[in-house]
Amino acid sequence: MRKRTAASYFVTLLLAALAAVSFFPIYLAVINSFKTQGEMFSSVMALPTKLHFENYVYAFQQINLLNSVKNSVIVSIMGVGGIIFAAGLAGYKLSRTPGKLSNFIFFLFIASMLVPFHSIMISLTRVAKSLAVQGTTYGLGLIYIGLGVNMAVFLYHGFVKTIPKELEESARIDGCGDFQTYFRIIFPLLLPISVTIGILNFLWIWNDFLLPLLMLTDVNRYTLILSTNMLFGEYNKEWSLILAALVLTAIPVVIIYSIFQRFIMEGITEGAVKG
Repeated sequence: MRKRTAASYFVTLLLAALAAVSFFPIYLAVINSFKTQGEMFSSVMALPTKLHFENYVYAFQQINLLNSVKNSVIVSIMGVGGIIFAAGLAGYKLSRTPGKLSNFIFFLFIASMLVPFHSIMISLTRVAKSLAVQGTTYGLGLIYIGLGVNMAVFLYHGFVKTIPKELEESARIDGCGDFQTYFRIIFPLLLPISVTIGILNFLWIWNDFLLPLLMLTDVNRYTLILSTNMLFGEYNKEWSLILAALVLTAIPVVIIYSIFQRFIMEGITEGAVKG
């Protein structure tokens, strides 16, 4: 009993230390976002003597927050929705159709996860330009669907195996077709893994910088992260304003993650049972 207690205390202290290390950069960003430039450079660690909310007002105006949030929301909803829709159907069909062809297609999805984005980004921009989708928010959303569907298919493929086939057989006896069976019977049961996939891809799409930088050319179509980058001038960097903009950028992600975080591990662990 004493050994278990000592071990539990050690694990608790270790996790607390890791949490403190992880939270420390966030703490610095928040406290320095309320300082002036000079006050921040004089002491980065100190608390602000006065809360300068004007940093947030200025950052709000400079990055055109409402328009940037709108663009990020459009791209995120399109990307996440498309990934869940396409990968759910593909994962379900591949899981329920055993055979060499299904295994080969599933292998292609898995193999594509090993290809680094940097090795295809130049070709991807050329293809996007030839298809006339470069520079548009919907085109950016389509590319996110293509890049994110492979991992989602892998997770759906494993999760579908945990669902009894008898449910589908009963639905077909009642006259349901393949699509009706999927959307009425199977898809509601995929809620845990769907939420997991949605959150992970939302975090990726919302915080991504490189792909929007490559695809978007019009300032009015910039995502929130890309608009924040405009605060980095060539000769002048107002770090207090930049930190205020980054805090504003992170707020939606923190809210979404806080609401749905319990589904992440639940979806992954349940999908791994028979995957």
